[in-house]
Amino acid sequence: MPDTVRPLRRDAERNRQRILEAASKAFNERGLEVGLDEIARYAGVGVGTVYRRFRTKEELVEALFMNRLDEVAAIADDAFEAADPWSGLVSFMERMAELMAGDLGLRQMLMFAAYGRDLVAIARQRNAPLVERLVQRAQAAGQLRADVRPTDIPFIVFMLTEATRLVNAANPDIWRRYLTLILDGMRPGREGVTPLPVAALLPEEMEKSMRQAAPRRR
Repeated sequence: MPDTVRPLRRDAERNRQRILEAASKAFNERGLEVGLDEIARYAGVGVGTVYRRFRTKEELVEALFMNRLDEVAAIADDAFEAADPWSGLVSFMERMAELMAGDLGLRQMLMFAAYGRDLVAIARQRNAPLVERLVQRAQAAGQLRADVRPTDIPFIVFMLTEATRLVNAANPDIWRRYLTLILDGMRPGREGVTPLPVAALLPEEMEKSMRQAAPRRR
């Protein structure tokens, strides 16, 4: 009997991971509006299989959200291991902006957390201490303005990724330009300015992006 039970459990876990991967891809491309039936098609499994693993869409979003928090924690831990405090803080902001700029579902989960339990509170409890130690270490080294607060860091990342959403078709890397400008402003003192890694939008690109981002008339 034990030999027949284990494969079923492995199959169930494989299906669960397949569903989570499919949900991540679907949410990345189309946001959290995607339904469970569509996620089943993405995963290549029956709808019943999805409902056996996740009774509601809220349960699925929450499971994916918790996986994403593990990802964020790993990025923060890597940043804290950097020998230079400023480089560690910058690498955290860069990797988070890159991650969120390319993942619509993740942006919606972290910024709005509209599904399941109070995911905003869960994210704050998990991530706040990780960001706080990065900020405090850079400030103790005299590399970061003393008036910067830990809550400024995720808010800056949110602003950067929203800028990317606005002009994604014209320049998906535009967040790198504005992060560089912001980082210069976060230093307590500097000589000169950092060269901007991405060109500014052309006027016609800005106009096109604003038109595309405007709400559709019903």
